[in-house]
Amino acid sequence: MESPGPAFRRRLLLESLTVLAADARAQAAWLAEYGVVTDEIALDFDHAYRMAEALAGEGQLDPGVLPDLREIEALLSGMSGAQNSHRWTTDALSVDEGWSRARQLARRVLVAELGGDWQRPLPVITVVR
Repeated sequence: MESPGPAFRRRLLLESLTVLAADARAQAAWLAEYGVVTDEIALDFDHAYRMAEALAGEGQLDPGVLPDLREIEALLSGMSGAQNSHRWTTDALSVDEGWSRARQLARRVLVAELGGDWQRPLPVITVVR
């Protein structure tokens, strides 16, 4: 099986950032629509983030956004653990400073990569149960 090409991997990263950048209300609606938990936002970003360095090396991503992506990864990782379970609720999306900062950084990356407005339609996903 062939690995996905750079354009596909870039799309996955941008889609994960789109969800992360969305307003808390839009994020909560997206989670409810697909019946997934808040962790899914971070998990999708984490999977896509692992490709960021390669995408930059392939010319598919501005290397200037890598520090913001690293900060998002560090923020979300720092929110992990049982002691932080309160940060992974739907309500936390609208009040937690970590989510707010991650949202701000994701918006900045989207503007840098796509120009103009950061707002994009939230991606359609397929959930396998």
